[in-house]
Amino acid sequence: MTVFEASTRPGETPPADAVAPRDSSASAPTSVARLNATIRDFVARWNTVWVEGEITSWNVRAGNIFARLKDTRSDAQISIRIWSSVRPRIPNDLGVGDHVVAAVKADYFVKSGDFSFAVSAMKHVGLGDQLERLERLRVQLRQEGLFDPSRKKRLPFLPHVIGLITGERSDAEKDVHRNAELRWPQVRFRTEYAAVQGDRCVPDTLAALARLDADPDVDVIVIARGGGDPQTLLGFSDERLVRAVAAASTPVVSAIGHENDHPLLDDVADLRASTPTDAAKRVVPDVSEQRALIAQLRSRATSRLTQRITHDIAQLEQLRSRPALRSPDPIIDSRSQEVWLMLSRGRDSIARQLDAASRETSELRASLRALSPAATLARGYAIAHLDGGVILRDAADAPAGSALTITVDRGSIAARSEGEIAESDG
Repeated sequence: MTVFEASTRPGETPPADAVAPRDSSASAPTSVARLNATIRDFVARWNTVWVEGEITSWNVRAGNIFARLKDTRSDAQISIRIWSSVRPRIPNDLGVGDHVVAAVKADYFVKSGDFSFAVSAMKHVGLGDQLERLERLRVQLRQEGLFDPSRKKRLPFLPHVIGLITGERSDAEKDVHRNAELRWPQVRFRTEYAAVQGDRCVPDTLAALARLDADPDVDVIVIARGGGDPQTLLGFSDERLVRAVAAASTPVVSAIGHENDHPLLDDVADLRASTPTDAAKRVVPDVSEQRALIAQLRSRATSRLTQRITHDIAQLEQLRSRPALRSPDPIIDSRSQEVWLMLSRGRDSIARQLDAASRETSELRASLRALSPAATLARGYAIAHLDGGVILRDAADAPAGSALTITVDRGSIAARSEGEIAESDG
């Protein structure tokens, strides 16, 4: 216990350390150190208490755990500390949302004036009611396919207008604006303010989402909050809000908390960003990176085109250096001589074939003339025909009065048969 000694003279105002808090007055105040020491001595007399609650925050620093325990039926909370020497005696799977019973003893830090409870023992009671309800809802939504990656919409490469739902004058708003404008200075925002915790969180966010989703100029919507304990983030696991985000026609980015925060909105949103800063970086491209990419592509295209032109010029020079292209006259003369010889040979061959065919035709013509009836008629013979073109070979076949046609070398004569048959001599 700290001991304060008075060192005053009669009639003088005593030093602040010499005045007990119960004896303090406006003219003789006590010191902060003595007040804190008095509180510490009073608190140190309290016994260990077993308390039931739900873990709402759980941070490990330098082997020690700094956490908060919330009443299961109200908003009352206490700060607890679990020193590294106690950690081996408690379950190693404790975390945010666990329903626990803990043995705590009040502890007051004189230097900082902080009041907390040191934990000497802790055990599970079961999942907190809120966490249990969220897990049941998470399973239901997953079965309905609301977490399915195939139903999630892709973000535009460069949105014309970004819809932002966040708390008014919040750090999350500043982070999104600053980082987005650093990456793309011409980016535009349409911001809808909403309560990001408490009873107004869900209705405000639903109304803001409906207004932004109905705006045809808004290409993507970011819901941003700067993290917090699970109790303050419960609104972003509300079933009404989760289903509204799933039904939105505009892509939605969830930037609710830090890396270890995981409300249901993260699972159903089209993109989950770990922080508002991360959301800004993933919604708009970096103009410097895009310029560097364009410069790189231009350089590659120029290099490829230069290589192709150089290669084609080398091939053209190689072709031009060949004898056939360097001096084509000898080749043309040689080929023209060959063409002339082949043409002469062709002409001779055709002339011989024509002569042979002419002789053969003359012979055939003579044979044909010798066998032709016209040659017989030319020697003075005649051919008699009955009606119908029947050739008369026997006089008996032509009764008296039969019409005859007598064909001679030059023309035909019409006649009639007399029906008499001359007797041949001998």
